[in-house]
Amino acid sequence: MPLAKDPEGGGTESDGSRSTMYCSYCYESGVFLQLDVTVDEMQVFVKKVLIEREVPAFLADFFVAGIPKLERWN
Repeated sequence: MPLAKDPEGGGTESDGSRSTMYCSYCYESGVFLQLDVTVDEMQVFVKKVLIEREVPAFLADFFVAGIPKLERWN
């Protein structure tokens, strides 16, 4: 999720400061919230949310294609 669209302004680091890399849905107090989710599962989840928000399927595919490149999955 783009941090600019995160209602919380981003997740939080262990010291309580806002994360500049991760959203509030995924990251809190310096740890990822869904530790057992795979990159493939995250792509399916994000695409479903985008489609529910009426994002065209071709754009949803484009957005989720970048998920494996995020720092979390390295």
